[in-house]
Amino acid sequence: MTTPPFAPPTPAEIDVVSAQLGRTARGVLGIAARCVCGNPTVVATTPRLPDGSPFPTFYYLTHPAATAAMSTLEATQVMVELTELLNDDESVATAYRSAHEAFLADRAQFGDVPEIDGISSGGMPTRIKCLHALAGHALAAGPGVNPIGDLALERSSWSPERCQCEDPGAAKG
Repeated sequence: MTTPPFAPPTPAEIDVVSAQLGRTARGVLGIAARCVCGNPTVVATTPRLPDGSPFPTFYYLTHPAATAAMSTLEATQVMVELTELLNDDESVATAYRSAHEAFLADRAQFGDVPEIDGISSGGMPTRIKCLHALAGHALAAGPGVNPIGDLALERSSWSPERCQCEDPGAAKG
């Protein structure tokens, strides 16, 4: 097992994530990506939540402006365009399958959950189901790992390099 690229979350970070979500954050292992101001953008979540439920979305997009931007893309049929690209471009399809495998390897470090064995998120490896999940993976893994997540971020009105946090000083803890 390799060491995850994030430390366990602080209580202040959990408070920020809970405020971002509008509910108590559950099963957060760490902050997998941050806004330029330091606020959480993506959390890594346990593959089995504290209540016992399996949770395949290891990388969970929490930043309100980022989630709104992904929702806008989904509402404007960008998923249709990206699905056509996935179906028509073998190099994109190959990279997307590799992203799926990388996602599964990242999550496997934190436990085996038979109910979600082989299931990643966002529709990987063969379809596009949720840009939020794909963007979350792209932000956590870095550019070049998830081609569809990268494209969604490029097309969106949001960027982790430009703070759009309601209270940028809230998370630095």
